[in-house]
Amino acid sequence: MNRETLRVVVLEELSAIAPDIDIEAIDDRARLRDEYDLDSMDVLNLLTALHQRLGVDIPETDYARMHSLQDLLDYLESKAER
Repeated sequence: MNRETLRVVVLEELSAIAPDIDIEAIDDRARLRDEYDLDSMDVLNLLTALHQRLGVDIPETDYARMHSLQDLLDYLESKAER
């Protein structure tokens, strides 16, 4: 799966969890929790939804590495290449 396809999937799931976020204007480098007011449950729900949709295992120990959309895409892209 290429990065753009992953981005579309992540944004779809993010929009489902936080429908007030303007997905068209999202900054890939902005910290999701700070810039878009996601709380820990929102982030957990996002990662769970991505696991279910993409079949990518995301261990809890890796959660802290995913601050921004860019971080999340980098992580998912590295896992999808395996």
